[in-house]
Amino acid sequence: MPTSAPASIEAPAAAHAPAANDVVTPKTYTLEEIQQLLPHRYPFALVDRIIDYVPGERAVGLKNVTFNEPHFQGHFPGRPLMPGVLIVEAMAQVGGIVLSQMPGVDGLCVFAGIDKVKFRRPVVPGDQLVITTELITIKRSRFGKMKSRAEVDGQLACEGTLMFSVVD
Repeated sequence: MPTSAPASIEAPAAAHAPAANDVVTPKTYTLEEIQQLLPHRYPFALVDRIIDYVPGERAVGLKNVTFNEPHFQGHFPGRPLMPGVLIVEAMAQVGGIVLSQMPGVDGLCVFAGIDKVKFRRPVVPGDQLVITTELITIKRSRFGKMKSRAEVDGQLACEGTLMFSVVD
């Protein structure tokens, strides 16, 4: 889940926890804007759009699963299934949108662990993953934990807790 905001991208001014009287307007990101925030590129860029972003809290992203993706050549011939590890990576990349814009987080965000990940249904070409990743905690801007879930047509496909570390 390596993530790093380029120097030219600034954290939003509203990257603080909203006060009771603050109005939080959901932000969206196009693929081009995601590429400014995350270092991932084909074939490992696994988030097509962010449809809801709340600074310092959560992001909701879309992953359109297509038969043209290279992993379907061998996973599995005649019965294409999206590998679970790539579903988890997509969940982490949605979390990377939140992390890359946190004040004080400077560096490459990488997996430090995954916990309680469960796969509930197969993900196949033609599916659209709706991934919600929420920040649980961040310590010293170096270590953190997020919870994430991926759904297809309102059905849970995968859920789990993702831990990260920021490396220089």
